[in-house]
Amino acid sequence: MAGHSQFKNIMHRKGKQDKVRAQLFSKLGREITVAAKLGLPDPAFNPRLRAAILAAKAQSMPKDNIERAIKKASGGDAENYEEVRYEGYGPGGIAVIVEVLTDNRNRTASDVRSTFSKNGGNLAETGAVSFMFDRVGVVEFNAGVADADQMLEAAIEAGADDAISTQAGHEIYTTPDSLNEVSKALEAKFGEPRKTALLWKPQNTIAVDDEKGEQLFGLIETLEELDDVQNVYANFEVSDALVTRMSA
Repeated sequence: MAGHSQFKNIMHRKGKQDKVRAQLFSKLGREITVAAKLGLPDPAFNPRLRAAILAAKAQSMPKDNIERAIKKASGGDAENYEEVRYEGYGPGGIAVIVEVLTDNRNRTASDVRSTFSKNGGNLAETGAVSFMFDRVGVVEFNAGVADADQMLEAAIEAGADDAISTQAGHEIYTTPDSLNEVSKALEAKFGEPRKTALLWKPQNTIAVDDEKGEQLFGLIETLEELDDVQNVYANFEVSDALVTRMSA
């Protein structure tokens, strides 16, 4: 299991805290506003907005919050956010990609650089590690909507590149350009997915010991706590025992 997925599983279990949830809603709302501002405010004609709304629903974000974020895009008081990608190395030389939406690039760059430095890593130039990842689309469904063979067959028919099924659910991977088409085809067959998104998928993962794993989880968690950070990806994997201990 890749480091990003392991970290998300841990944060999902810890994410019941009010402060964590409030910050999550803020980040989800920011993505909805940006998506609506860059395209049409209708998710039927705006794939990015549709994905952002799905992500918000998956985290039980109230409908009023979602609608307010969409309306904010057309208001005169809507902030102008810039999309920036930072790349660096965590403890053990693990590659890390950080995606942000910021209204102050200098502030965000300083915060991200400081977080890397304080947690055993270092910020690098853009492009330093992204070549070790593939930019892909993913569509996710709960495990109960189909068995592995049914999902694989449907994914192939929809034009997807790959489908991975586990007890946790189904992950269907696509090229970025075909994500919307594949998502709609699968939704017509299985209902609304729990997630559609573009992400950075590591080409290979590197196993690290528990000590380095804890340091990496600490780095990623601290990055995630920054208001401007939307997503963090890393190409490491750790033992199931550490995942269980960190989730407790």
